[in-house]
Amino acid sequence: MQGGSSGIVYGGLKYQARCIADVRADAGSTTFLAGTLSLKEENEVHLIRLLPGENELVCDGLFYHPNEIWDLKSCPFDHRLFSTVYTSGEGYGASIWKIPELYGQSNSPQLEELFKLDEHMAKIRCVLWWPLGKHDKLISIDDRNIFLWNIDPSNKSAKVISQGSADMLPNLRGGAWDPHNHNAVAAITESSLHFWDLRSMKRSNAIEHAHIRDVDYNPKKQNIIATAEDELGIRLWDLRMLKHPLKDLPGHSHWTWAARHNPEYDELILSAGTDSAVNLWLAEVRTDDSRPESPSGSLNRQEEPLLHSYTDYEDSIYGIAWSSHDPSLFASLSYDGRVVLESVKPYLQRK
Repeated sequence: MQGGSSGIVYGGLKYQARCIADVRADAGSTTFLAGTLSLKEENEVHLIRLLPGENELVCDGLFYHPNEIWDLKSCPFDHRLFSTVYTSGEGYGASIWKIPELYGQSNSPQLEELFKLDEHMAKIRCVLWWPLGKHDKLISIDDRNIFLWNIDPSNKSAKVISQGSADMLPNLRGGAWDPHNHNAVAAITESSLHFWDLRSMKRSNAIEHAHIRDVDYNPKKQNIIATAEDELGIRLWDLRMLKHPLKDLPGHSHWTWAARHNPEYDELILSAGTDSAVNLWLAEVRTDDSRPESPSGSLNRQEEPLLHSYTDYEDSIYGIAWSSHDPSLFASLSYDGRVVLESVKPYLQRK
């Protein structure tokens, strides 16, 4: 099913943007952080909130950020903390920021930079927070290494406790932290997906010959991940059997850039890409799907219903985020800086 958008539009971003994140630690409202990517202007971080009982997105805080934002993540246990990866005069940097208490006024105070993740010598790609609850560890990934940090935001300190090298692998370019196992992380390379054990900082398994743009763990089902791939759309995998994917969800006409499992409804998945579309999938994974000897084929593809395709966009979509406060809502961010909040409630009866 295809159609335009009936969502709520936030038009406050003045510049191009790629990064949007759900503020998971804000239990009282549907809130997102979005960061801009302007080459010439001073960039901004917007704190965007849905007004209760109203169809309006408002800016709860606008904060200046000194550089182009290429990755943005909200801290899962403190709604005032977030991380960014950004360009700098020397290359790329990463920092942890704190939103001041007086946000919400027309002239928001300046962000407080708690600390930099400054041990990287290569191009930094992303920062990962432990997805569930408070954790004193942080992961950062650059082209050649995975760093595990011990962080103390109250004392504004961070220290590297271990490091894993990509060795002979192609450059790393992203990853995800397993919410079911805080010792496991998935890291994307230019042609594969590798799984690291953080205790030994050694690779444990891999999906080879795959041009993956994004990876996301199912927060409700252990061992299930989704990958967004250049030409193949979304694929679902069982970590115990990586020879073949469980499911193929081919639904984009160009590169698929992002995939996100719903935080509550484990069979709902969003995908977004450079075809200016967001797809909503109902992707049931049953135990009898887990047959390593049977590669995913045409029958598997036909079984997967595309619930809806949101196509009312004019630019590529790099950022999508479910709301943790209300899992029936998600926000998308297109490259032209347009944020749209959509509801999937009309499709929940199908689930």
